[in-house]
Amino acid sequence: MAEKVKPYKDSGASKKAQVTQMFDTISEEYDGLNRVISFGIDIKWRNKVVDMVKKSNPENILDIATGTGDLAISLTKTSAKEIIGLDISDGMLEVGRKKISAKKLDGVISMVIGDSEDLPFENDTFDAITVAFGVRNFENLEKGLAEILRVLKPGGLFVILETSVPTNPVYKFGYNTYSKFILPTIGKIFSKDRVAYKYLSDSASVFPYGDALNNILRKIGFINVVDQPQTMGVATIYSASKS
Repeated sequence: MAEKVKPYKDSGASKKAQVTQMFDTISEEYDGLNRVISFGIDIKWRNKVVDMVKKSNPENILDIATGTGDLAISLTKTSAKEIIGLDISDGMLEVGRKKISAKKLDGVISMVIGDSEDLPFENDTFDAITVAFGVRNFENLEKGLAEILRVLKPGGLFVILETSVPTNPVYKFGYNTYSKFILPTIGKIFSKDRVAYKYLSDSASVFPYGDALNNILRKIGFINVVDQPQTMGVATIYSASKS
């Protein structure tokens, strides 16, 4: 079970409510600051996710925790006829809608506000489902994954892109130094929400990765579970399917 880290420790609100508040607050700055703190490498990781999904020839795709829609926009390269980006933060979605409109992708991508743990879709709806840097924000990880399994079509593809911790001691030391000290400092200086980037760092450090997340996926009922560490293990791409 993933340890439950919340953005605002002094707040009595649920993790879900706090995450929504946090992303609403930082929505306008999120894209630019995200490129800085990841050195732009996150674009490369997302492109790998797109390549994986493209091989499955999906007709429709659900991108959960879509945020400002970066992955949803990239997924248009798969030639899917319908892409739905779902997020709990309307602030993030509004930024995404402007980007989608500017690229004239309104006919393919729709942005929907919704809860990953109570998806507003019928069983067996989507050929492919993706989540990029979002599963660690779920209030209840297993409930959210079970909902994803429910709305995924039999034989459909599920892909997660999420932060992880390098296993090599040298890389792990560098990762811990950056995530615990440098990233939160950047957030304090440049973000409207001084605790947001500390939360993003803290939640990543305690979230299950590698075999631990593989085992949770299998427990929920996913099959063909595979993990692929990226960039010395600072992120991992997981793929799975539904029987």
